[in-house]
Amino acid sequence: MVALSDVKAGFSARIHSLKDSALKNRLLSMGLTRGTTVEVVKKAPLGGPIAIRVRDYTLCLRKEDAELIEVTLK
Repeated sequence: MVALSDVKAGFSARIHSLKDSALKNRLLSMGLTRGTTVEVVKKAPLGGPIAIRVRDYTLCLRKEDAELIEVTLK
């Protein structure tokens, strides 16, 4: 397992778990649930936002938030 923030652009991964944080419920409500496939679309340089494709929409996450999402590579 790796953090979503470590997945390179163009690769897909499956969500394994979310670390406990104040943001966890918000991430779950956006569809980032266990078993969901996500694709990293674009990563901004220098730790900027990460664009991911999840459930037919694109979502941008801060790098710090993407580090809370543990995934397995597909």
